[in-house]
Amino acid sequence: MEPSTQTGEQPRPARRRLLIGAAGAALASFAGGAGSLAATAYPSKPLRLVIPYPPGGPTDIVGRIVAATLAEKLGQSVVVENRPGASGMIGADAVAKAAPDGYVLLVNVSGQLVNPALYPNMPFDPLKDFRGITNLASTPIQLVVSSNSPVRSVADLVALVRSEPGRHNFASSSSGAPGHLAGEVFKTAAKLDVTHIPYKGSAPALTDVMGGQVTYMLDSMPSSISLVKGGRLRALAVTADQRVAALPDVPTFAELGYPNVNLTSWYGMWAPAHTPSDLIASLYRNVSNVLKQPDVRARLIDAQAMPVGDTPEHFDAFCRSEAKRYADIVRLAGIRLQ
Repeated sequence: MEPSTQTGEQPRPARRRLLIGAAGAALASFAGGAGSLAATAYPSKPLRLVIPYPPGGPTDIVGRIVAATLAEKLGQSVVVENRPGASGMIGADAVAKAAPDGYVLLVNVSGQLVNPALYPNMPFDPLKDFRGITNLASTPIQLVVSSNSPVRSVADLVALVRSEPGRHNFASSSSGAPGHLAGEVFKTAAKLDVTHIPYKGSAPALTDVMGGQVTYMLDSMPSSISLVKGGRLRALAVTADQRVAALPDVPTFAELGYPNVNLTSWYGMWAPAHTPSDLIASLYRNVSNVLKQPDVRARLIDAQAMPVGDTPEHFDAFCRSEAKRYADIVRLAGIRLQ
């Protein structure tokens, strides 16, 4: 016999459905609230910003300028951790394998995308194992010699190296770094018999250039512009499309008849591959705001690094394009690791 509905009491199956529906709605509401709470709570602890080169190099300079103001924006410390070695791969590998929770990030130079063309057995894939946040800044590369060197122009340098084949060398911050690629392109274009010497960062390489142990170096400007202005290094050429305002008397490679020596360094920020999209978007908003700060822009530009701040989607597409470009340069220049 069916239960009576005269008193307004719902049949038991109907009541059960209503209770289950109400409970489900409550759980959904709680889950949504918890998700929103988690989003607003980020970050709830300090962030680690891994820079895979020693202190004092261009990647370190750009990363630290951004990190200081980013900490203010986030309300949490941003701890810079230098983890050099293996052409930037040691530090990058640590980030690739870190928890994708937005607390471990990588700032690296564009050489990150050169390494696959040079190292067939890398422990990570620079395109698949990271999510781009933004391109922080871009900077020209300059060819420098010691201020004590008799070389005063690119023509002088070419003449010297050609007169003593096999006796000279050039430095870079690491194998596969933008300065290395630019140096190899210049070597081919100028028909030089010169040996590449990779270092663990720009600072030790520049020390040896200033000391005369290395004939010349192609280096990103943030780490060497102060040494040029201070008279310890002499700049002979830059890879910019036009002369750099800070060095108006230094010609571009194109002016000197080497239009293919046109690479620049750029510095990106990445997170591990499976970092949630909302965290990537939050980080991008904060970092792009940092790059718009007048004091940050002034410090970067003073270091000859032009702020960029493109979206994560644009940056990921840019990385794919640059990886192909670098692979073509490595192949056409016949670059081989020593």
